[in-house]
Amino acid sequence: MEQRERGNLTLVTQFILLGFQDLKNLQVLLFLGFLLIYMVTMAGNLLIVVLVIANQHLHTPMYFFLGNLSCLEICYSSTLMPVMLDTLLRNGKPISFSSCFLQLFFFGYCLGADCYLLSVMSYDRYLAICKPLHYGTTMNTKKCIQLAAVSWISGFIGISIIMVLMLQLTYCGPNEIDHYFCDTVPLKKLSCSDTGLVEWANLILLFVYTMPPFLLTCTSYVFIITAILRISSTTGRQKAFSTCSSHLIVVSTYYGSLMTVYMVPNSSVLNKAFSLLYTILPPLVNPLIYSLRNNEVKRALRRALSKVAAFRIFHSVLSYLVCIKHKQREGSR
Repeated sequence: MEQRERGNLTLVTQFILLGFQDLKNLQVLLFLGFLLIYMVTMAGNLLIVVLVIANQHLHTPMYFFLGNLSCLEICYSSTLMPVMLDTLLRNGKPISFSSCFLQLFFFGYCLGADCYLLSVMSYDRYLAICKPLHYGTTMNTKKCIQLAAVSWISGFIGISIIMVLMLQLTYCGPNEIDHYFCDTVPLKKLSCSDTGLVEWANLILLFVYTMPPFLLTCTSYVFIITAILRISSTTGRQKAFSTCSSHLIVVSTYYGSLMTVYMVPNSSVLNKAFSLLYTILPPLVNPLIYSLRNNEVKRALRRALSKVAAFRIFHSVLSYLVCIKHKQREGSR
């Protein structure tokens, strides 16, 4: 264990992420499973970002926020998943003090921004469905940028407060983090100084970053569902309910697991299990639930694929003509 001296205390300069060492027999299976999840997550979210940027039909408020969400999910997954995969390969990963807190910063930043962006997206859908006549003027370009900026900035403010408090703690051993990433809950257990202020700050910020967004999301969907009930078409109602229920299930799982991890004392096994529900699941399923089931996105994807196919055909024909011309020149010689 790498340590340095400060007075009579031996301070930790390196942590060891234990990951899923309680599941040693499943390390290879877990690695392959999480690797597949990471690849699918990155591919799905990158596809959404590219489609939203490249296709003018998707330059609307809803897809602007979806593009922001996908950017967040890419950052979120890239902060956690490579470290987790390395931990599974090594059966425990050494991580420096600075790298650990850097991961904590980016994780907390994305988490806070995600909480508010999900509520902004539900508010956008509420305006589009319940206030369609005022939607164009209310959710203009300036307002979209402002709401997205508030989400990104809110994540920075929250994690900055936690980082200042966490860095004031003294870490004098042990240095083993019984988790798959650097989080405040397992890190506090390794501190040999008073963590009371950090715990209170965690609770207050958890309330600020979960309850208002969750209540706004639920309220928005109550109004949306009320509007859906007025739809005369049974097929239309079923389709709308299916979409709304999918959104609500993912959002409820996300906020619920988040509150469970940080508010309810759990064993390390339960802590890791609940953490998977808000760190791994949302980035994986959000592209499917919010975007890839949408007809406009499907059409944009088909148009993009047809352009790629047309380019390949053009390239093949051009290569064939160049080859024929080259052969004709050789024959004339």
